[in-house]
Amino acid sequence: MLNLAIAHRSEIGSRSRNEDALRVAQIGVMGHMVLADGAGGHQGGAEAARRVVDHIDATLADDSQHGQPPDAGRLAQAIGAAHADLQQQQRGLDAQARMHATVAALWLDCAARRAVWGHVGDTRLYHLRGARVVHATADDSVVQSMVQAGWLSPAQAREHPHKNQLLAALGMAEHVEPHTSAAELHDGDAFLLCTDGWWDPLDDALLVRALAGSTSPQHWLDRLYRHIVTHAPARQDNHSAIAVWLGPAGGGASS
Repeated sequence: MLNLAIAHRSEIGSRSRNEDALRVAQIGVMGHMVLADGAGGHQGGAEAARRVVDHIDATLADDSQHGQPPDAGRLAQAIGAAHADLQQQQRGLDAQARMHATVAALWLDCAARRAVWGHVGDTRLYHLRGARVVHATADDSVVQSMVQAGWLSPAQAREHPHKNQLLAALGMAEHVEPHTSAAELHDGDAFLLCTDGWWDPLDDALLVRALAGSTSPQHWLDRLYRHIVTHAPARQDNHSAIAVWLGPAGGGASS
């Protein structure tokens, strides 16, 4: 069985309110983490992010309490239900008519050494192992589609003026298909869930270097945060992240 250590951080940046929301939970050998980034007028973004986190957290907590192992299909259902909820909430509400949210969620079984994750939009999940990023979610964005088509390099995408234009988010009128993946967990694995305000000034090499010099998930986040604020634009977005470390039972990690 693997031991689980979790840390999180959420900052308002230069905005008037924080429209990110997060939840972390450990239930027996199971753990789940949910991070959402909302957008919308009249506090609709904050409401969207909160509702998404509440919906997904409630589903995964209930499944974990009943011994349901992490399952990609079940996680996709939970994300889809959060999408339907936001669509329903927008009917007849002028102030929140355009509210939506991006999301990333991670579901772990530390005994079975299994991880399942899913996302919609440009809230990301990174999976690190052996001093490298072994998986990173692909944004549902115009710029990412251009990278995948070979029209832009990743370096060009970072500077593109439309890099935040989304193709999918929870609460939009269109059907949303959550992206899910699964992996076997290894000793020393690390995960980072983060909103676009967090990942924007970072790259894979910096994530790896910061991890290598860290003594805990909180230390890792703090090291990344120092880089973020040093390279922050004049109008800095909300920026939030959840860090997860996995190690052998009795190895000193704690949640």
